Amino acid sequence: MRDSKALLLNSDFPALKRGQTHTLQLNLGYLCNLSCQHCHVNAGPKRTELMARATMQTALQLAAQLGVATLDLTGGAPEMNPDFRWLVTAARQQGLHVIDRCNLTVLLMAEQHGTADFLAAHHVEITASLPCYLESNVDAQRGKGVFQDSLTALRQLNALGYGQADSGLVLNLAYNPQGPVLPPPQAALEQAYKDYLHQQFGIQFNRLFTLTNMPIQRFGAVLQASGEFDAYLTLLKHAHQPANLEQVMCRSLLSVDWQGFVYDCDFNQLLGLPLAGRRILIEDLLQPAKLPDDISVADHCYGCTAGQGSSCQGGLVAISNKPQNEAKLVAKGGMVNKKLLVTLPTGGMV
Repeated sequence: MRDSKALLLNSDFPALKRGQTHTLQLNLGYLCNLSCQHCHVNAGPKRTELMARATMQTALQLAAQLGVATLDLTGGAPEMNPDFRWLVTAARQQGLHVIDRCNLTVLLMAEQHGTADFLAAHHVEITASLPCYLESNVDAQRGKGVFQDSLTALRQLNALGYGQADSGLVLNLAYNPQGPVLPPPQAALEQAYKDYLHQQFGIQFNRLFTLTNMPIQRFGAVLQASGEFDAYLTLLKHAHQPANLEQVMCRSLLSVDWQGFVYDCDFNQLLGLPLAGRRILIEDLLQPAKLPDDISVADHCYGCTAGQGSSCQGGLVAISNKPQNEAKLVAKGGMVNKKLLVTLPTGGMV
């Protein structure tokens, strides 16, 4: 697989300074039941990297020391880490809000029997990947049968109260474009998702997060193989919105890899750009010392500031839509991939 790191390091991205840390994000390992085309982690069923319980315990100590409110669990499929339930239970007992970044289909595995009930019982917020609401698009990006399995898992979660009004069980969905284009405006796409999934399948959810594909790891390799890497990076740079710099996730988040090394964000983690330019373990931060102010940046950071912006919580700024529900990219020279814009009976587009 072609590594895109060398193509990103010579960067003119603006310098960033850390603010107050609100979220500690743990990558529990690269093991996953899927091998999605857009995956910036290069996760899959054959990966063996998994965070140990001892590392999780140290991470909880750091969370307490920093006074963070949220523990954000990602992977791979975080649920496949054998200590996942232990970690969630301990975090909730510590008073942390827990987010599980779930691919949905993992909940149907025989080994994960009862995981959905466990998440509901501990009031874990779920952010579930569903890169489109059309079966052909989802299966093309994630594998045959993934869309139908995702619907089954969503119905299971809805039955537990997830996505239902006043239940207190939050279910968000995450959208990624299929190719080298920016996501459409989040608000309009969210409404289209809600209308279509409810009308066609009776499924409900709370929020939709639109995420920009990062030109790193698996997606970066695909772009290089197809000769589209430079054009995509140019699109991201031309779509850069300086206003988004105030809200990028690295200013309020710390990311920890499966071994316990600390980074400014998940993307820096997968590029091997460590916190403050040196390899720092979680336990090194348990000493009463101030976190480094400077954030490591490279050209992939334009993916977080392009257009409406992109973060773990979706778009950063509200962008209005053109009339007739045309999905608009706020980018100089940016183009919408017309193959991804499918007019639906509700008038929405994806």
